[in-house]
This record gives sequence, C-alpha cells and structure tokens, in this order.
Amino acid sequence: MAAERHFSPPEIPKPTLMEIVLCHGLFFGAIFQLLCVLAIILPVSKNSASHRSPTRLCTANDDPMCSASQLSTHLTVHSSVP
Repeated sequence: MAAERHFSPPEIPKPTLMEIVLCHGLFFGAIFQLLCVLAIILPVSKNSASHRSPTRLCTANDDPMCSASQLSTHLTVHSSVP
C-alpha cells in the first residue's frame, strides 16, 4: 500500500564561467569599495618637516580666541604647498 519513495537531492547545475566571473567581480568590487571608504575615513597625515611652517600659527583647537584672518592665512599658506 504505502509505496516507498526515494527522495534524491535536487540536481544543482555547476556554475558557468560567466557566473564565476560575476561572483568574483562582485567580491573584488566590494573589497575595493571598502578600501575607498576607509581611505576617506582614515586620512594619511603628512608630518614631514618640509610641510611645517617655521612659525607657530593659531588653530581653532588651540585657542578659542583665534581670529578668522589668522585661520584663513594659515589655510592659504598650507593649501599652496603641493
């Protein structure tokens, strides 16, 4: 009465070359995007002696009474250095 049923796993086709390339391309694209986001979040500081100004200029973090003209002068001096 009760017929025995033999269940076999479904046949899953092997991935084609195009599917493999797509999978790896998406994976490397995601890694590249993470590296780009990390490069924006963690900027590289330039602490070489050639980029430092010989005189100490005021910054907004050092002195709350620092004038806007001193900050703009500081920014223009450092932005002109390549």
